[in-house]
Amino acid sequence: MVKDIKFECAKCNNKNFTEGKISTTGGGLSKFLNIQNNKFITISCTECGFTEIFKAGKSGMLTNIFDVLSN
Repeated sequence: MVKDIKFECAKCNNKNFTEGKISTTGGGLSKFLNIQNNKFITISCTECGFTEIFKAGKSGMLTNIFDVLSN
């Protein structure tokens, strides 16, 4: 996904990172139903652990239905 970027940690200047993903609920009905429709990509420094979070975009309807059924 983002392996081709040039990374330098803002805290320790390390150049190595790991990539991760997180999902969160929004507000209102999605929070009540625990639909995790907000997707983010995380970039974490392998040396000090400093992590930056970037919005990845909205998920599709099928993913939202699966989130509801798996809760």
